[in-house]
Amino acid sequence: MRLSQSFIKTLRSAPKDETARGAQYLSRAGYIYKEIAGVYDYLPFGLRVLDNIKTIVREELNRIGGEECLMSTLQNPEPWIKTDRWDPEKMDIWFRTQLAAGGELGLGPTHEEPFTEMLRNYISSYKDLPVAVYQIQTKFRNELRAKSGIMRGREFLMKDMYTFATNEEEHDKLYEEVKNAYIRIYDRLGIGSDTFVTFASGGVFSKYSHEFQTLCEVGEDNIYYNADKSVVLNEEVLIDEVMNDLGVKREELENTRAAEVGNIFTLGTKFSAPLGLEYTDKNGERKPVLMGCYGIGISRVMGVIAEKMCDDKGLVWPENIAPYKYYLIGLNEEGVKKAEELYHGHEEEVIFDDRDLHAGEKFADAELMGIPYRVVISDKTLADGKAEVTNRQTGETKLVDLAELY
Repeated sequence: MRLSQSFIKTLRSAPKDETARGAQYLSRAGYIYKEIAGVYDYLPFGLRVLDNIKTIVREELNRIGGEECLMSTLQNPEPWIKTDRWDPEKMDIWFRTQLAAGGELGLGPTHEEPFTEMLRNYISSYKDLPVAVYQIQTKFRNELRAKSGIMRGREFLMKDMYTFATNEEEHDKLYEEVKNAYIRIYDRLGIGSDTFVTFASGGVFSKYSHEFQTLCEVGEDNIYYNADKSVVLNEEVLIDEVMNDLGVKREELENTRAAEVGNIFTLGTKFSAPLGLEYTDKNGERKPVLMGCYGIGISRVMGVIAEKMCDDKGLVWPENIAPYKYYLIGLNEEGVKKAEELYHGHEEEVIFDDRDLHAGEKFADAELMGIPYRVVISDKTLADGKAEVTNRQTGETKLVDLAELY
């Protein structure tokens, strides 16, 4: 990436309608562009961050046997009518569109129905189970409020996974495997130490579900936790019955704000029964398949990381999800010439700031963009055959031999 050839230009002031600091920096640094409330474009840097997050998610889900699909965004009403979720009075977040030839389709807010309907064609026997399928796809939800930039949008990128099992034991095993995969994902994304498996309402599906809540000042949830954070509850389940089940007392709990970065649900036969997803067991009996669903808001996670990992100068990306690893600057005639040489062959990991700007402007942009390492080559450093490398996270600067730079 040569900045002289990119259309991206950083902004010195934040958009007036962005209140969350992470969203302000993402806009100023050229990662996102706001179309309307809750709807964002992802520019080249932002797209690379999303792709890096998706890679981590894919690796961990594939590791437990997940199979990736890509389902249609346009939704046939029929399966949703069967599960009683097409009626806007029952589910008020639908975006709908009219067909020119007549009829109505929906824009998918989630995909339990289409995955279940599709798998009716592939599951018939206990030998076909268990199955774990997922996708990473744009979702549409007609949210009443869109806030905190990409942390809550009306159009957003989501990973949704669905498991299909013959019985509770098989389902519970899958559920735990996905839970542990999520823990590994958040560790790899750099927010694991601040992200907690949180008890939440299971709604009509089960007594409990689990959310993954990341401590965050602009988060929308109140969570309560005991001294060692071994028990964490969403405020919605802070009742005596739940606390008795979990062996904690109200006076033992503290509370704080958090942002939900994932959730996992037991669905039972809520969708398989009305949609006719059944299997034949070992005794030749037909039974409904047991299901679970598991979500991670990919773009939401990016927003949470941006909110948590920033300072008064800009973003501070973890190395494994940053759009580039190095921000290369050449100063003086010989420094620029040497920077050109060092850029070639490393285009995928280096932003080369070859613009005709003062050094201070380039340094400020490197900090605003949050690139992990700023590399400066000047006549002074070249005299010793070195480059000046500054760690964005720690602020530490050291001289590194040019031969050992990458």
